[in-house]
Amino acid sequence: MNPEPTAVDTVIDAVSAVFMVVGALMSLAAAVGLLRFPDLLSRMHAATKPQVLGLFLLLASIGLQMRTWWVWPVLLVAWIFQLLTVPVSAHMVGRAGYRTKHLHRELLSSDELEAVVQKAAAKASREDASDGGRPD
Repeated sequence: MNPEPTAVDTVIDAVSAVFMVVGALMSLAAAVGLLRFPDLLSRMHAATKPQVLGLFLLLASIGLQMRTWWVWPVLLVAWIFQLLTVPVSAHMVGRAGYRTKHLHRELLSSDELEAVVQKAAAKASREDASDGGRPD
């Protein structure tokens, strides 16, 4: 390995440093949003949106610093796994929080889930009435 840094090495280090700082700031913004936002739905948004991009920037920074080709597929798999699982888990937490009333309704601009929840509750109460209230 050449001990004298070249211009390409300097550019790669600078881009990697920018990616690392911006990724860390996005992760910090997600943490601050988790602490400062008023309700569950706002906190979920703060936890998922900047975190995925922040992780991508940090993984790209690692890939640039390693300077080997074999690390990129591993980092890509890690990012794709995060990209696929974060929205699903946030969706499930959001629905559970909605059903358990852990949100501020006055902060919602539109409530598209209310009709679905009421329909499911009505169906469950009809099934309980037809069973005579007996557990299965």
